[in-house]
Amino acid sequence: MLLLILKMAAATAAEGGGKELNEIKTQFNTREGVYKLLTHSEYSRPNRVPFNSQGSNPVKVSFVNVNDPSGNGDRICFNVGRELYFYIYKGVRKAADLSKPIDKRIYKGTQPTCHDFNHLTATADSVSLLVGFSAGQVQLIDPIKKETSKLFNEERLIDKSRVTCVKWVPGLERLFLVAHSSGNMYLYNVENTCGTTAPHYQLLKQGKNYSVHTCKSKSTRNPLLKWTVGEGALNEFAFSPDGKFLACVSQDGFLRVFNFDAVELHGTMKSYFGGLLCMCWSPDGKYIVAGGEDDLVTVWSFVDCRVIARGHGHKSWVSVVAFDHYTTSVEDADPMEFSGSEEDFQGQIHFGRDRANSTQSRLSKCNSTDSRTVHTTYRFGSVGQDTQLCLWDLTEDILFPHLPLSRARTHTNVMNATNPPAGGGVAGDIVNNVSNNPSTNDSGANTPSNSLSSPLPRSNSLPHSPAMTANNKSSAIASGVSKFATLSLHDRKEQHQETDHKRNHSMGHISSKSSDKLNMLTKSRTDPAKTLGTLLCPRMEDLPLLEPLICKKIAHERLTVLIFLEDCIVTACQEGVIWTWARPGKVGLSSQKQAVSPSGTII
Repeated sequence: MLLLILKMAAATAAEGGGKELNEIKTQFNTREGVYKLLTHSEYSRPNRVPFNSQGSNPVKVSFVNVNDPSGNGDRICFNVGRELYFYIYKGVRKAADLSKPIDKRIYKGTQPTCHDFNHLTATADSVSLLVGFSAGQVQLIDPIKKETSKLFNEERLIDKSRVTCVKWVPGLERLFLVAHSSGNMYLYNVENTCGTTAPHYQLLKQGKNYSVHTCKSKSTRNPLLKWTVGEGALNEFAFSPDGKFLACVSQDGFLRVFNFDAVELHGTMKSYFGGLLCMCWSPDGKYIVAGGEDDLVTVWSFVDCRVIARGHGHKSWVSVVAFDHYTTSVEDADPMEFSGSEEDFQGQIHFGRDRANSTQSRLSKCNSTDSRTVHTTYRFGSVGQDTQLCLWDLTEDILFPHLPLSRARTHTNVMNATNPPAGGGVAGDIVNNVSNNPSTNDSGANTPSNSLSSPLPRSNSLPHSPAMTANNKSSAIASGVSKFATLSLHDRKEQHQETDHKRNHSMGHISSKSSDKLNMLTKSRTDPAKTLGTLLCPRMEDLPLLEPLICKKIAHERLTVLIFLEDCIVTACQEGVIWTWARPGKVGLSSQKQAVSPSGTII
């Protein structure tokens, strides 16, 4: 009897603890204040019928501002199962009205997997939206005009695998890049057709575990380029803030960063184990954070081409990482002093929407010869399949490990931070020294030969992004890259004015020994045991270990979206519900109830 009583008491205690552990948070507190969930600002399927997420692709969210004269120009697009929705996004200002989607589409035989707006051409009357699908196609639609412009890879002759990521090339109106679970990426022009036969390719450039091919055709057609990267699915890619570099993460566990214009590998990083699922650039393009199946967030320095820290807070795979441009800060202050009050911190939040250039300008103060001390703090967040949201601060004790640890500004667990592995030199030096003194690591990336040198001095820790240009190792390749550049890759738009991008897209005569023999390009597997402990993948004890600023359970289903906006944070889970979290002091939502009656057209 006593044993039975003890068992019942233990079960009751476990049940109570489980309830507390599984409690969904509706607000969380940080040093800048309280973030609150706005229940009236949820976006989802209009009828709110429970969504069976089994077998469905992750819910994704895209935003665009159409410069509406009324002042409410934000628009939101999200996919749930076979459905795609386009709404006016009212954020923290008003309650969401789910009865009036601007556009609603339901697809048969395939599901939307990802989407991206063309911010350069968006107006109140028209917007271009690319949508990738599980069967490999890419559709160009205008959800304001409710039109379908083009369907790319319609016959699946280019690639039959699922589209994992699609993005417009920064600064260009007509070029976009598509990644597939096959491990291939393709560059398209919206004005070109895809042809009625499978494309043939010729080699443009290759390195270890990657190759780039051009489409060999008498007439101009899509795709313009085919990238084959790593092994397994390409899970995500993103362009650097200046648009010159392309970073991608693969199921083989590698982060690879390319100079996009020159089609050259800049650097690589390997996960602790398993595939990498997500990545993002810092606002100034100097750091990349990646996450994946090792349950970690990993911070990689673009300048030094090395891992500088890892963060542990998630209990399952990390699905999304994102930098918060609006709380990243650079400030002049005494190096031994930290103003930790909420009021003082509010004054540091000085990045507004569409201020990427301002962000880079302020962060570049670290290069100044001014004698004043400059504090740098990067904020980024992560969500995972454990249904938790984590916020992280990347501070000076991590960025500048050779400085006194008393300058640390947030909670970080620094382990052997004074002597981390360093790979000296900046990207420009790496490229310039390739022809004279090449040194390649296991991934084929160019790295300095003195990989055990001491950490860079502070003045070199955050330099301006180096200008990368194609070298002249091969006149044939250089010629091809030069002709490819005339596609307007070097004519990136500084302003949002309309320009004519009609070019001759022929790649010219590019010599290739392999021609169409793509099957002969074998990919060598990288043994994880050989990378552990190297610059590609330092051991855990060799790096600072970040602790999350907050780590809160905010959903019942795995989280798939994390977006930082000026007045709120947007998250979403596989249940198909998109939440808005108001930033401290930004709660301005009326008590108006949201309508729930279904509406929309089926195509």
